[in-house]
Amino acid sequence: MHDSGTGSTAHPSRRTVLAATAGLTAALALTPESARAAGHDDARLTALISRMTLEEKVGQLFVMRVYGHSATDPDQADIDANLAEIGVRTAAELVAKYRVGGIIYFTWAHNTRTPHQIADLSNGIQQASLAQPRGLPVLIATDQEHGIVARVGRPATLFPGAMAIGAGGSRADARTLGRISGAELRALGIRQAYAPDADVNVNPANPVIGVRSFGADPDAVAGLVAAEVKGCQESGVAATVKHFPGHGDTAVDSHFGFPVITHSRELWEKLDAVPFRAAIRAGIDSIMTAHIMVPALDDSGDPATLSRPILTGILREELGYDGVVVTDSLGMEGVRQKYGDDRVPVLALKAGVDQLLNPPSLDLAWNAVLTAVRNGELTEARLDESLLRVLRLKAKLGLLDRPYVTADGVDRTVGTPGHLRTADRIADRTTTLLVNQRGLLPLSRRTHRRVLVVGADPASPSGTDGPPTTVLANALTALGFTATALSTGTAPTAAAIEKAVTAAGDADAVVVGTYNVTATSSQRTLVTRLAATGRPVVALAIRNPYDVAQLPDATACLASYSWTDVELRAAARAIAGRVRPRGRLPVPVPRADDPTQVLYPLGYGLSYQEYAGDLSYGP
Repeated sequence: MHDSGTGSTAHPSRRTVLAATAGLTAALALTPESARAAGHDDARLTALISRMTLEEKVGQLFVMRVYGHSATDPDQADIDANLAEIGVRTAAELVAKYRVGGIIYFTWAHNTRTPHQIADLSNGIQQASLAQPRGLPVLIATDQEHGIVARVGRPATLFPGAMAIGAGGSRADARTLGRISGAELRALGIRQAYAPDADVNVNPANPVIGVRSFGADPDAVAGLVAAEVKGCQESGVAATVKHFPGHGDTAVDSHFGFPVITHSRELWEKLDAVPFRAAIRAGIDSIMTAHIMVPALDDSGDPATLSRPILTGILREELGYDGVVVTDSLGMEGVRQKYGDDRVPVLALKAGVDQLLNPPSLDLAWNAVLTAVRNGELTEARLDESLLRVLRLKAKLGLLDRPYVTADGVDRTVGTPGHLRTADRIADRTTTLLVNQRGLLPLSRRTHRRVLVVGADPASPSGTDGPPTTVLANALTALGFTATALSTGTAPTAAAIEKAVTAAGDADAVVVGTYNVTATSSQRTLVTRLAATGRPVVALAIRNPYDVAQLPDATACLASYSWTDVELRAAARAIAGRVRPRGRLPVPVPRADDPTQVLYPLGYGLSYQEYAGDLSYGP
C-alpha cells in the first residue's frame, strides 16, 4: 500500500536498531518476551532513571504536538508553525531540545496524511530520540475514537463511533473494533490510543461528549469500554479511557469553558465511576483526566486534572489504579481559567498526573516543572514515580526493544479488505430505526426509485469521503436507486429550502440528513416543507439521535450516530432493505415540548418484518 510521493517506510537494519538502542538495552536487558512476561522490571527501569538528568526526567513527562509530515523535512509552513509555537523547526529538534517522552499526532498538524508517511514520521521521531545521550523511545499517541473523532483516516479502517457501537450493543464488536484499530495504529508506530470514551452521556445538551459516549446506561457503557480496552491492548497498543472522573453530564464544552458536575458522591458512584472501574478491572494502561469541577469529590474549585483528592485520593487509593494518568490537553480553557500556564503542569503533577499533554507553551511548562523541582515544591522522587509508570508502559508495549515499524507491516495490516468488511458488518448492526409510518421502509426500488438526498453536510471526519449527502446518494445509487444529492447545510436558508422543495417534485422519495436539530432550526422547516409536497420523507440523524423529537413531519426516522462513510453506507443499506435495522437506542430521547418526559426510551428500536438478506461485501 505504498502511497505515491511519500517514499517507502524506512527498514532500519537490525544493526542500526541495536546501535541506536545499545545503551538502553544494556541498561534494561529486556527482550520482548521478558517485557511481556514481567510487564516491567522495576529494578532495571529504576537504574535507568537514576542515570537521567533532571532536564531529561522533566521532558519525559510531556506529550507534545508538532507540525509536519516528516520528522526532519516538514513543509515550510509547518516549520514556521513549529518555530512560532514551540521554538523548534522539526519533530527531531523537539525531541532533541526537550527530550519529550511522547508526541501526539493530529490531522491539522499534518501528521497523518497516508499510512506510509505516518510510519515514516514515527520512525523518524524514534531515530531522533534514540540518537540522544541516554535516548529513550517516544510514546506516540493519537485520538482514535472512531466516529466523529479519528485522526487516522482512509485508507485505514474507520469504524462506527461509540454511540453507534452502543446501539449495536455487542461487546464482541467493541472488542473487535479495539483489536483491529489497535493493530493498525501499532503498524503506523502509534502505541497509545486516547480511546475509548468512558463517559456516561446522560445530558442530551452535552456539547462535547454526546455520540463519543457509548450511551446513558452505566453498566452497558462499562461492558463496551472493557471490551474495547481488551481488544486494543491485545494488539499491543495502550488504550486510554477518558475523561476521569466523568464528563457525561455537562452542558459546557471544557475546550472553551469550565464545566461543573453537580452529581452527589452517591450518584457519581452509581453512574460515572462504573465504566472506569470496569476499565481498571480490564487492565487499562492509561486514564485521561477531565478539566471539570466535581464539588462532591473535591470542593476546592479546582478542575479534576489538578485535584489531588480526585486523582490520588479516589483514582489511585480508592480505585486502586497504578497505571499512567495523562491530562487532557493543557491548552483547553477548562484547565486554564483558574491558574496560569506555568502553574498548571506543576499542580497536575502534585495532584498525581504522570503525562502532561500538549501545553500551550512547552517552554513555559517545561521550565515551570524544572523550577518547581529546583525550589523544592516538587521532589525529584515525585518525578521518578511518574517516570517509572511511563517506562513500565513503554516496556510493556515493546518500545524499549522494537521502537521501529516497517513498510511491510503497514501493507499487511492497515486498511485490509478483511478489516474493511468487518467494519461494514459491525456498522450494519448499529443503524437504529425510530419511526416508520405506513411501512415506508425498506424503500422499494419499484415504487420509489428516484430519491433526492438533501441535508446537512458538516465537515467530514478525518479521512472520509464526504460530504454526507453525496456519500448517501452514491450508496443508494449503488443499491439500485437513482439518487441525486443536494446539500442544504446545517442551517438551510430560505433559498436552499425552496430549491430542495422544487427538486423534490422530480423525486419519488426524499432522504434528509439532519444534524443536531433544535426547535428553532431551519432544518426543521426544511423537513416540514418537504413533507408538505406529499413526497415521503426519510430523516436520518447523522449525529445526535435526539433529532427525531424535532421532526414530527418525517415519514420515517433513523439514527446513524455519525456521518463517517461506514455509518452512512450502513444506513443506506438499511433504508434499501439490504440489511434490517438492528440498533437500539443507547440513550433515551426526550420529548421536544417537555424534555422531562421520554419520547423514546433506552433500548427502543424498530425493525422490518421481512428480511431481504445481506449484500455480499466487497473490499
